Amino acid sequence: MRLLANENFPLDAVLALRENGHDIAWIREDARGINDKQVLERGQNEGRILITFDKDIGELAFRSKLPATSGVILFRISAPSSQHVAQVTVQAIASRTDWVGHFSVIEDNRIRMTPLP
Repeated sequence: MRLLANENFPLDAVLALRENGHDIAWIREDARGINDKQVLERGQNEGRILITFDKDIGELAFRSKLPATSGVILFRISAPSSQHVAQVTVQAIASRTDWVGHFSVIEDNRIRMTPLP
């Protein structure tokens, strides 16, 4: 799966996804400091599903109606450690194949998905 990890995503999770065969770019590695609009645009332009902890991305995708059909996954989980985030991320990503075209929210006990406009 082609993913784009926002700058706020932990290294352990990025590495775990790579170890599980995902093609993942990470904003912190090659575009540190770009704004949320640019992050969303990059995901769209590169056909990558954006993974993030940033709630503002939803505002851009829905209220501002910026293109995001490549998909967005917002993590709203308890994060006692970066290793826990990595484990939850890998399991969640592997649990479905229909992330594209949705704004998805991963919570501790459920996954919510809304089609993107």
